[in-house]
Parts: sequence; C-alpha cells; structure tokens
Amino acid sequence: MSSTPEVYLDTASAARLHPAARDTLLAALERGYADPRRLHGAGRDARLLLDNARAVIAECLDVRPDEVGLTSSGTDAVHRGLLGLTAATGRDGIVHSAVEHSSVLHAAQWRPSPVHASIAVDATGRVDLLALTEAARTPGVGVVALQSANQEVGTLQPVDEAELPDGVPLLTDAAAAIGHVPLPRSWSVLTGSAHKWGGPAGVGVLVVRRGTRWQNPFPGEDGLDGSGGFANVPAALAAAAALQAVLAEQEEVASRQFRQVARLRAVAAALPDAEVVGDPERRLPHLVTFSCLYVGGDEIVSALARRGYGVASGSACTASTLEPSHVLAAMGALTHGNVRVSLACDTTDEQVEGFCTVLPEVVARIRKDAGL
Repeated sequence: MSSTPEVYLDTASAARLHPAARDTLLAALERGYADPRRLHGAGRDARLLLDNARAVIAECLDVRPDEVGLTSSGTDAVHRGLLGLTAATGRDGIVHSAVEHSSVLHAAQWRPSPVHASIAVDATGRVDLLALTEAARTPGVGVVALQSANQEVGTLQPVDEAELPDGVPLLTDAAAAIGHVPLPRSWSVLTGSAHKWGGPAGVGVLVVRRGTRWQNPFPGEDGLDGSGGFANVPAALAAAAALQAVLAEQEEVASRQFRQVARLRAVAAALPDAEVVGDPERRLPHLVTFSCLYVGGDEIVSALARRGYGVASGSACTASTLEPSHVLAAMGALTHGNVRVSLACDTTDEQVEGFCTVLPEVVARIRKDAGL
C-alpha cells in the first residue's frame, strides 16, 4: 500500500463529514439526547433542536418545514415515499426509469404489480420521456419514479420536462444531486441522504409536498414527523448544518469540479479500448465513470488503492453482490472493467493530475501482466 495519505475519490458512495457537520454534531450531543416527544426540559430542548434541523433543511430545499420528514437512510426514504404514495392512492403500479437506484427496484419487487414498468434509457442514460408518460397512463399506476441524477454515471434526468397524467405523483430520488446541482421542481415527493452531502450516515430526507396523497406504508403513526422511529437529533442537526454549508459553496465547487472531471474524462477516453459513459454535458459536476476492456474493475480499483487513490467499481448500489451494473446494462455500455471516480469538494488540481498520471500506468500494467 502507498505510504502517502489516500486521495479519496469515492464521494458518490459517501462524502467525508463536512467540518460544519462535525462541529454541530459535537455540540448537539450535549443537548439532543432526550426523547423530543417528552414534555420535560431535556425533551423540549431536543424537540427544539429537531424542529430547527427540519426548518434548515426545508429552507435549503425551498420547501415548508411541515413537508420534511427524517428517516433512517435515503433507501428508507425512497421505500416510504414510493410505498406511501401507492398506499394512499390504492394503485400499486410503479413506473420507473431502468437506471433508478436499487431502492426503487426493490420497492417494486416487494410489492408486485402487473403494471410495473421499467422505462428504457438511451446510451447516455437519459430516460425516454414519451415512453415514461405513456406508461404512466396505464390503469393501476400509482406513482412514477424518476431520479434527478444518476448515482453511477452522473447523467441528469429531465424531471421538469415530464408531463404526467393528473393523479399520478412523481417521486424524485435526489440523493446523488443534492449539494451538487440545482434540483428540479416538478415532483410530488423528493428523497435524499445526508451522507451524500457531507452529513452523518443514518439520516434520510423525505419531502412530501402539501396536497400530495401519501400515508405511512409501514406500522406506526401516520405523518412525516417521527416516521423513522426515535429521532437521532444530533445527527439531524449535523445533516442540516452540512447541507447549509455545502449549498453556500455549491456554485464555486461545481465550477471547479466540472473542469477537473473534463480532464479526467479526456484521460480515460484516451486509454486504449476504453469507454467513458454518461452524458458529457448534462451531468453531475463531480463524477465520471469509464470502462476498460480486458481488465477487471476490481483489479483497477485495487491497483489504484496501492498507488494511493480510492475509487469505486461495479454497480454503485450493489457492488457487494458482484452482479453487473443494471445501470450500465440498461445503457448498453460495457459492464466489465468499470471504474467510477467522484471528487470531493476539496479535491485539488494536483490530486487530479496525479490520478491522470497513474491511471494509464495502472491499466497498462494489468494488461501486460495478463499477457495482453
């Protein structure tokens, strides 16, 4: 292993805890330990902190505080969002793009329906809007799920261009996009995950617009407040602080990352027998995925780790299963030998150039050792 500190380039999986979140978390641990549902002093104090966290998150997302619910994860938020919409309408059908996060696919599998539909995408990962709209008109469809940006290849989806029939709500998984790009507005339910934007793990966000028919699909009280069980008040407050800080610097960071990723894309595209995937323009600023023939993605990841660079391979949400990426397969892209690089907010140009120097060497060495 390299003796130098690792350059962490896997923030699409989980970002480091933002300094604002760390400071807030430590302070909140002293005050936010009690049950916010209790009427004693410590409980009221915890309630105040929790309400403040929801208010800050609401302001950051330009929604009402009473539209914001906190869950145990982004996956939990997606499950509650999707299944809560179908439960409220009595229509179980879920229409979704073929490149949605596995949490969407698992929700559809958990509640089978003959009118579930997976909508094809083009080679960049952009959904077929006409097919999506047509499928949404099928009797029995209760919700459409369309992510704001793809967590594996970075392609932005045309959420605001979707014209769905009346009575069919839209759930937008914004976990990959929050803190990186402006969010779409034409949704009924929005979900996110704090550890993607520099907050602590274990905090998901479920936003349900006022007037949307939604109910808690799992045992417990109805409504957004307390839908995830006992609230982790310090973590919620830290998540809010991180989101506020990240959004304040979003434009500046995104501009730098767009330029850095353009450099990474050019170097990856110049590799022999390699393919850079995802939309080159309508994309997340900090993420690039490429695939190399004749090389295993895990081999590249391990070799890069030895050189001091931490990146990801395989499906962004199911890499541990060793199954091919359903996202890359839906795009018709090479599913073998893929690598995802996602920059941190403080990744420097020097670190990017160092990676660009090491990458061709690593790929060439692996192929040479394999006799290619």
